[in-house]
Amino acid sequence: MKIKDRPEYDNKPIPLTCSPDTSVLDAVKLMADKNFGSIIVVDAEQRVLGLMTERDIFKRVMAPELDPAKTAVSTIMSTELRKAREDDDLTDWLRIMSNERFRRLPIVDADDRLVSVMSQGDFVSYTWPQLLNQVSTLARSTVSRNSQQSIILFGMLAYALICLILVVVSVR
Repeated sequence: MKIKDRPEYDNKPIPLTCSPDTSVLDAVKLMADKNFGSIIVVDAEQRVLGLMTERDIFKRVMAPELDPAKTAVSTIMSTELRKAREDDDLTDWLRIMSNERFRRLPIVDADDRLVSVMSQGDFVSYTWPQLLNQVSTLARSTVSRNSQQSIILFGMLAYALICLILVVVSVR
């Protein structure tokens, strides 16, 4: 399934963005107002430059005791971001996000302009029904396969018992 085929994709809220020169304090106020755990840093053409998360704020502003009103988002944002296209395979990105341990994936168009942001939770909500379906299918096939194996084993034991009885009767 492609990212754009995910039902929530069309209903995702507009990504929360700011410019790189926005103060951390102003960005945090935006995040708090919208109840977002991160903000995407974009240029004037909406190209993704970075991402600032709550963790970035704690580690790079609060811990070193920087003044959030005087610190620009560009100073603390994460810049090593993975970006996807809406035609990319959803399960491939879930695997990548899980393996590389990141939670937010900017979705960009052909010109690298921000279109949406998918979270690991968005992908997991897709995979749970699929995973349950696979478990159910596997359980059905395993039960029927095990039932066939049990019948064969029972038949072999019954045959061996009949042969044993015939040997004992013929010896007497």
